[in-house]
Amino acid sequence: MKKSVFAVLAVFLLAVLFVGGVSAEKVITGVDDLAGAKIGVQLGTTGDTYATTFEGDEAGTTIIRYPKGADAVQALKTNKIDCVIIDNHPAESFVSKNPDLMILDNVLVDELGVEEYAICVKKDSPLTAEINAALAKLEADGTLDQIMLNYIGDDAGTMPYVKKDVERPNGVLVMATNAEFPPYESYEGDKIVGIDVDIAQAICDELGYELKITDMAFDAVIVAVQTGKADVGIAGLSVTEDRLKNADFSDPYTTAKQVIIVKNPEAAASPAPILGLLAGLGVAALALRRL
Repeated sequence: MKKSVFAVLAVFLLAVLFVGGVSAEKVITGVDDLAGAKIGVQLGTTGDTYATTFEGDEAGTTIIRYPKGADAVQALKTNKIDCVIIDNHPAESFVSKNPDLMILDNVLVDELGVEEYAICVKKDSPLTAEINAALAKLEADGTLDQIMLNYIGDDAGTMPYVKKDVERPNGVLVMATNAEFPPYESYEGDKIVGIDVDIAQAICDELGYELKITDMAFDAVIVAVQTGKADVGIAGLSVTEDRLKNADFSDPYTTAKQVIIVKNPEAAASPAPILGLLAGLGVAALALRRL
């Protein structure tokens, strides 16, 4: 009889496993819940910097760093971490493709901070002033707004920036980026596209350069500019005191904030898992009847 009971329990456990098991992940509803959580970030980003303030605390908070934001999102989907801290526009892009995830809407902006994105240039380079002049013109004529709206909002995809047919006497401008940060830069087939790419192209159109894009790890972008391997770094880079020690930055071209991505409880409560559990219980009940 004992063996039969154990067999039934085994069947029930298999049924639970069949529907994904009982989740033991920490529930994150706001910044106060980050202590003791497993937090995923993209290596070298502002989210990484912010999350580091929790690292080594008494609550046992763990920071897991990924080379790509998409890797952190996938880890959240598979319950390897409890949340992801990342910039709001990439977060919106990831969540739009993953209905089982959501952005916490009750996190105040000043809790995670507002940041300005700018273009990284080698220290004391005259290129900084040239880029600032181009950005000012592109802002004044509405080009920057058009580029942003083509990737963000209800009109996304309806107003693409078109490379201008102009003279390019100044040679090639090499842009270092990390193409893992949609909608700012990501791959579409074998081509890198996004807000930063279009802004870089518009600047090159204004200044008479041919644009060349080099994809690399995020934390290598500023180093590439420092060492002359790239002329500019454009990769959703926020201006920080530490970064200003190693490079100059243009005037900002947009602002962003850090947000928290978590599992969507409404998606987790869909009827499919419940039906699966009921099916598993039915199997267990049938086994009991055969005792």
